[in-house]
Amino acid sequence: MPVNNLDGNNCSEKICIQGKKVFDACMKQVTLQQITVSVSDVNPPNPTLPLRFISCKSTTTKGVIENLVVERLAERPKYGRVQADVVVPVEVTYIDGNNVEGSGTGTVTVPVDVVMFLPEPSIIPYAIEASVSAVSPEGQFSQTQVIDGVTYYIFVINCCVTAILKVTMDVELIVPSYGYAVIPPCQDYTEEVCSGYFELPLYPGGRTTPTPNN
Repeated sequence: MPVNNLDGNNCSEKICIQGKKVFDACMKQVTLQQITVSVSDVNPPNPTLPLRFISCKSTTTKGVIENLVVERLAERPKYGRVQADVVVPVEVTYIDGNNVEGSGTGTVTVPVDVVMFLPEPSIIPYAIEASVSAVSPEGQFSQTQVIDGVTYYIFVINCCVTAILKVTMDVELIVPSYGYAVIPPCQDYTEEVCSGYFELPLYPGGRTTPTPNN
């Protein structure tokens, strides 16, 4: 991009950057009561039943959007109704019948039905994304279930979920520039054995450096 002097500003040029623009975002926090989580890929394998629930938490901040339906509102053309299922990957930790701690993976699903700002139609499409976090303070093991040769360990939990929905688009933007960032050198970690010792005065209440006699 050509250099442009911006009078009255400290920036010396305008540059083009590629990034993700967020047109709208909203946060939904829900408490899911007595939901079922099917846990698989347990480690260590073949735990001894029964299992005692310890905890459940999300394993990533990126949610999966499923069953998405977006419908523009006739009375508010710049907005639309967004319906979707936000799937949150989670890890369940438990203690088995032999007091061996184990864990497995599953998902928690949060249905959303919200109104959000939508950009005008364009060649580059927008996307609906979700940032998520989930934690379960309590739950219990229910039963096992075999589907297509895979054993699932069923837990019934109460779960606190936060989902941040975003309307995003990959764009190129012109922004004022203050130049390249200055990266400081790394500070190597060293374990100073004598740290604090050499800073002590030679005598109690004395000076650290001698002074000439007057």
